[in-house]
Amino acid sequence: MGIYLDGRTSQNASLANSITTPILVGDEELFGIIGLDVSKATTGQIRVQFNGTVAVQLPLAPVATSINIRIVRGTQQTGITTVYTAQQVLNLSIVGPQLITFSAADFNPPKPNGTLLVYSALISATSVGTVRRGPESFSAIATSG
Repeated sequence: MGIYLDGRTSQNASLANSITTPILVGDEELFGIIGLDVSKATTGQIRVQFNGTVAVQLPLAPVATSINIRIVRGTQQTGITTVYTAQQVLNLSIVGPQLITFSAADFNPPKPNGTLLVYSALISATSVGTVRRGPESFSAIATSG
């Protein structure tokens, strides 16, 4: 039986259509970051489960657009490891925001020495003019055993 260690949520935008943030092509943009306290993990392996939601809208002149989601573990100081990637092609027939949801896991990440286990959620787009509209949410739960 697993032991609950910690759970956190990064809620960048709680409501639909609450933000209008362009996604710069060639850039990954942070939409969520969490730090999990896994210091009480004494036996077994650590497991982290994620879920998230982002809403994006096509450019004003709709063109084929892919949205890329990447979850990374770590920081610039500790080193960064990609633990999850996903790609969603936006539907050209939908004029308004499109909701993208994901679930992922990181099995047996290394236990950090006296610091939090940090995860960041990043988004990128393949077309100029793609906009983040909200909501944006990124959550994780860590267990061990």
